[in-house]
Amino acid sequence: MRPHGTFLYFAYGSNLMTARLIARCPSARKAGNAILPGHRLAWHKIGCDDTGKCDVVPTGRPTDHVHGVAWRIRSAERPALDFHEELDTGYTAEAVRILVNRRVRLARTYRAIPTDASLLPLDWYKRFVVEGAREHALPEHWIASLHRASVMRDDDAPRRNRNLRIGRR
Repeated sequence: MRPHGTFLYFAYGSNLMTARLIARCPSARKAGNAILPGHRLAWHKIGCDDTGKCDVVPTGRPTDHVHGVAWRIRSAERPALDFHEELDTGYTAEAVRILVNRRVRLARTYRAIPTDASLLPLDWYKRFVVEGAREHALPEHWIASLHRASVMRDDDAPRRNRNLRIGRR
């Protein structure tokens, strides 16, 4: 059931972390852990800082899937989410079928527009993704696969500290 004036959002990257998403969309409430079938996770989205961010890539293979969280958000906050996801310049919005509590649901998610497979995520960005996955008790094998992603240390101290403060809330 969809409460009037809301939409379902599938988070798979840094928006897994509740504090980060609530800072962007205060009405966000967890609808449940979710799976996006027929996709794989990549860290190849060109971020505004020229480092890798998460993306979901369709594979068409039923054995491939991405674990994440389904969030129920007020429709009035969709522009804020679009802004933070760099809609039309960093990501495109797309309706996808996800599994939430063993039921198929239609949700909004974001797919990267500019990609570069040679990019690595910054250490704090990967930390958001891993800690968000842990926070929501996503499967251990999934958390282990996230943890294995290579990173580069962010040597921009103000940016690093600004972002790490989010994880301490």
